[in-house]
Amino acid sequence: MPSFDIVSEVDNHELTNAIDQSNREVITRFDFKDSGATYEFQENKITLRAQNEFQLKQMQEILNIKLSKRGIDLRSMDFGKVESSLHEARLVITIKQGIEQDFARKVIKLIKNANLKVQAAVQGDQVRVSGKKRDDLQNVIALLKEEKLEQPLQYINFRE
Repeated sequence: MPSFDIVSEVDNHELTNAIDQSNREVITRFDFKDSGATYEFQENKITLRAQNEFQLKQMQEILNIKLSKRGIDLRSMDFGKVESSLHEARLVITIKQGIEQDFARKVIKLIKNANLKVQAAVQGDQVRVSGKKRDDLQNVIALLKEEKLEQPLQYINFRE
């Protein structure tokens, strides 16, 4: 029986490259000279550090541009609140990896409401969709691409 998996993942290699490019741009820009502004990446979290909130907003725009150019969807980022102290401002961005249970239920409900002859089930942090016809599975992919979901989805392991 044909099947495929729905996942939500970010390519860590491309993410690291985008962060490195952003760091290089901040170092070379005149308005950030001697400011100590940096991007740090550790375990699905990007920490932006700058002297003030204005520089932090500029750094966020630089990062967004670099991520977009590398094909990383900005919907997979969860932007936290700006934390300011006397001499430093910080912003922590969390990268969404995998599909949470609530979001998986929403995806399954969308598939079931479409009245296609497929079955969808949650398997860990992904959703497995199976059906008798390949066309039905392709219709599910088309349906999910049309929907404006709050998290980007990828479709992998398409099997006959």
